[in-house]
Amino acid sequence: MTTSGTYSFNPSLGELTLYAFNLAGVRNTAIAQEHLSSARMATNLMLSRWANQGVNLWEVELVTVNLVTGTSTYSVDPNVVMVLDTYVTTPNSGANIDRIILPVSRTEYASYPNKTQQGFPTIYWFDRLISPTITVWPVPNTSNGPTTLSYYAVTQIQDSNLTNGQTVDIPYRWYEAFANGLAYRLARIWNPPLVQMLKMEADESYAIAAQQDTEYVSMYVSPQVSGYWRN
Repeated sequence: MTTSGTYSFNPSLGELTLYAFNLAGVRNTAIAQEHLSSARMATNLMLSRWANQGVNLWEVELVTVNLVTGTSTYSVDPNVVMVLDTYVTTPNSGANIDRIILPVSRTEYASYPNKTQQGFPTIYWFDRLISPTITVWPVPNTSNGPTTLSYYAVTQIQDSNLTNGQTVDIPYRWYEAFANGLAYRLARIWNPPLVQMLKMEADESYAIAAQQDTEYVSMYVSPQVSGYWRN
């Protein structure tokens, strides 16, 4: 058996767009500037929706912030869609110790009577504004040495543009979901009779890609029974 021996399949946005138009029943020779304008808008709106539908693992990055004594709120890059696991690192006997901290809602943070209380941060509130911030509590006190806040951030998928052979900011396993999703959105504009069929294919391919875009680890649930006794 003779195979290619390569793993370089990485179609440009233009190639994926032409394929999506074909799925939507639009021939390459019929595509005009107005078709490409609608394709660019549909592409970026679809990627925006993907960011809302779940955690895109390929867009997760670790962000580290130096904490300052007496400062509880820190700026977050506007490209951050959501914050995942978060921990604080402090020096201890020559070594750095990481301690996980947990998220709270705006309502829970508002309920704390003393928001200026200093100590080791145990919780954080991610305020999802246009210019987002993250607030930790208790307020940091770094008198024992440099203290950092680290969090895994899900960032926005990069813009897709039909210029210079640009590719899409997605991994190999998402290509079919991208093409089928774009075909469905283009059919809504250019070929409505195919909308229902293409929507089913788009939903199916998205579900398959999303199911695979996970971390395969075991989950253990252990009840705490130390507070229970039998008479």
